[in-house]
Amino acid sequence: MESFFIRLKVELVYAGTFESEEQAKSELFEYIEIFYNRVRRHSALGYVSPAEYERKYV
Repeated sequence: MESFFIRLKVELVYAGTFESEEQAKSELFEYIEIFYNRVRRHSALGYVSPAEYERKYV
């Protein structure tokens, strides 16, 4: 979990500013559901995204 929160801060929080609470919530959802789970490759999963790993092995 620590690794996830570090990546979240570096890739989303420190990279920009939010105009409103709703924008922050929307961008957080997009980061987790779209980028982190579907696009971002994870070394612990053999450099594939969690979604791709699940499709292959579940």
